[in-house]
Amino acid sequence: MNYFCSMFSEINIKEVFNSSLSIIDVRSPGEFEKGHIPNAVNIPLFTNDERAHVGTVYKQQSKEKAIELGYKYVTPKLQQYINEALKVAPHQKVIVHCWRGGMRSQSFAQHLSENGFNDVKVISGGYKAYRNYVLDTFDLPANLCVLGGYTGSGKTYILKEFQQKGEQVIDLEGLAHHKGSAFGGIEQGEQPTVEQFENNLHEQWLKLDLQKRIWLEDESHCIGGVNIPMPLFTQIRNAPLLFIEIPKEERAKHLVVEYARCNKTKLAESIHRIAKRMGYQNEKMAVELLEQDKFFEVALLSLNYYDKGYIKGLQKRDENTVTTLQLDSVDHAKNANKILKYC
Repeated sequence: MNYFCSMFSEINIKEVFNSSLSIIDVRSPGEFEKGHIPNAVNIPLFTNDERAHVGTVYKQQSKEKAIELGYKYVTPKLQQYINEALKVAPHQKVIVHCWRGGMRSQSFAQHLSENGFNDVKVISGGYKAYRNYVLDTFDLPANLCVLGGYTGSGKTYILKEFQQKGEQVIDLEGLAHHKGSAFGGIEQGEQPTVEQFENNLHEQWLKLDLQKRIWLEDESHCIGGVNIPMPLFTQIRNAPLLFIEIPKEERAKHLVVEYARCNKTKLAESIHRIAKRMGYQNEKMAVELLEQDKFFEVALLSLNYYDKGYIKGLQKRDENTVTTLQLDSVDHAKNANKILKYC
């Protein structure tokens, strides 16, 4: 890898989003797992241990010694890099990046250029520039419409109906792999890291026209183990809220449909997590009802707790930004039509 005589060009992060070229991330697997550009492919220049070793040598000895060690790790893998890159970009045109667009990505790009790749670009500023761009994007003002309602109102399903009708929608819970409650992680798969959640959210955000109406569900700052970026969360909190009010019994029926098929052990664990706020007597009763497969009664007990919590959150909003719409049932298609007609 000849680092100094460059045969590649640089591309800024805004140009990356207008490019159809495949993206190769040459950072270590650990860096990639923490957060990466959606659809980028990881071909790590160093393993996690190799990167740590090179970094230690850099700090304790010198930059020159670290580079020398890096070449020792890289040299046996030169053909492997080409083979893997061809799988990603068989047309031999590709975008490459590392953390700051420095030696790792430039060395890798140079190697590709010297071995048949005819269009290789390195992201100026690397992944760090991408992350800054992602976070800055959420500062841009957007025309948000927030859908609120007590637990069990089927808000996520209503948003899906909106989307089918051509409305702009961001499904925050879908991106978070979590429904935003103590029960919200059941059967949702592993949550992304906070960083990757922001990256995935940004990918969806780029597809929207910020001047036109965008629907989101009313959420807390935290959705399970991830956080909504604060600039966006502030916008959500200040945006008009349409609060749908559906009878508790109807919402309990919906929760039964959602959760009765789930693992009862996981349901019991979720009940235990809210025991203190739910009240230990109610928690004990809920677990006993769960063991008897009385899911509707469990749902009603849980809603007593969740409804109180939602009311507290609602009180933090400017009442002038909240509009309430009464609905009779949890019929998502009908409710979506009523809401859009109302708006």
